Amino acid sequence: MNIGDRVKAKRLEMGLSQDELATRSKTTQQSIVNVEIGKTKSPRNLLDLAKALNVSPEYLKDGVEAGNVSYVGIKENKGQYPLVSWVSAGCWLEAVEPYRKDEIDVWPETTVDASDNSFWLRVKGDSMTSPVGFTVPEGMIILVDPEREPASGKLVVAKLENENEATFKQYMIDAGRCYLKALNPHHPPTIVNGNCKIIGVVVDIKWEHIP
Repeated sequence: MNIGDRVKAKRLEMGLSQDELATRSKTTQQSIVNVEIGKTKSPRNLLDLAKALNVSPEYLKDGVEAGNVSYVGIKENKGQYPLVSWVSAGCWLEAVEPYRKDEIDVWPETTVDASDNSFWLRVKGDSMTSPVGFTVPEGMIILVDPEREPASGKLVVAKLENENEATFKQYMIDAGRCYLKALNPHHPPTIVNGNCKIIGVVVDIKWEHIP
């Protein structure tokens, strides 16, 4: 991974669009684009980028932390949310109570701010496994916030018509057309034309247990 890969990976992990990262790091969206595609290899605002992404400048440059001291320290736990099934997630928009909290045994913690209705899902399949750069392989868990507004580039959980389960993809808007994109290039994108409802935006991604 190069600096562009690391910037993009952390941005997506935090659920930020390029515009949002640009605002946080006091630069322009085009500057973020140039870094992520490798056109800018030594950004002048490296310190601001690192601060916005909650990592050290050394991590962005070389993929390692500086010495033995964490740049951001220990992150505060912001709450626990239920780990539910993909079928339950798919029923989210139709059911008054898509799952019963007293029947959920696993409640992973998160260090990000999320609404009370957020929930975790365990990634299935290889559609979000990328051969290069940012990847979300099978077995990781994702925190879905139904109250976040989807924007182009965000990772989302959506429900397609005639499907029982929800699906996890990257939401993209290009030339006025919306589609769901897999990170795995072997999976074709799905055009969204009224046949899909966005359930929520992914705000946290992690391994529940180290594999």
